[in-house]
Amino acid sequence: MKKLLLVFVLVFCGGCLTGQADRITQTSTIDALLAGAYDGQITCRQLLSYGDFGIGTFDKLDGEMTVLNGKIYQVKSDGKVYNPAGDTKTPFATVCNFKPDIQFAIQSADFKIVESIINKKVSNQNQFLAVEISGQFKHVKVRSVPAQNKPYSPLAEVAKTQPVFEMNDVTGTIVGFRTPPFAKGINVPGCHFHFLRSDFKQGGHILDFELSSGNCRIDKCSEFLVILPKGDLLKDIDLSKDKTEELKKAEQ
Repeated sequence: MKKLLLVFVLVFCGGCLTGQADRITQTSTIDALLAGAYDGQITCRQLLSYGDFGIGTFDKLDGEMTVLNGKIYQVKSDGKVYNPAGDTKTPFATVCNFKPDIQFAIQSADFKIVESIINKKVSNQNQFLAVEISGQFKHVKVRSVPAQNKPYSPLAEVAKTQPVFEMNDVTGTIVGFRTPPFAKGINVPGCHFHFLRSDFKQGGHILDFELSSGNCRIDKCSEFLVILPKGDLLKDIDLSKDKTEELKKAEQ
């Protein structure tokens, strides 16, 4: 009940607010995606009306989405980057109009260290953050997933056979969000990042990385709008259970 109430409040408040300068907009919820709600709900063209920066996935779970500088990139299960058509749909995505409030340099840091640095720079753990890190990477480990067929398996099961790709000595950009713990079940608590190589030839959902040197920019966001799927897509999905363990399996 608490989880459903939280979703309602976020949607209700989002509809009452004006402007999108500090607003994160999300389609569906991470728990719905974990349960297999992979059917696309809004188009990439519509998604860009809510933001020019973000991450997500595509209809039927067909790869990883990164939105950077107003363009949407699709990393399919071959690890390569594609430019999806505007009418391509997404079942789950999170975007904002990226306007950084703070920026700073980072040297010689892995995923955990970067996350701790971000948490120190913005110590309020209840603050939503959009995060961009551009620079030289010693190592990046990413994954993508192939398009699924019905009946859909849960995301944790799909992740067991996910293609994993590793890159060494590359330049590129990390795109993602830091989500507060109270939004558990709606999005991924903590840092959730995707990667694009600077030549736009490779990328994916980040599993691990080691940054040699780079620049981090953070946008502090004070509004969070959730657009729930229309119709009966969530009708037969039980969202009352704690999916923390499933999320760990899907994210790692």
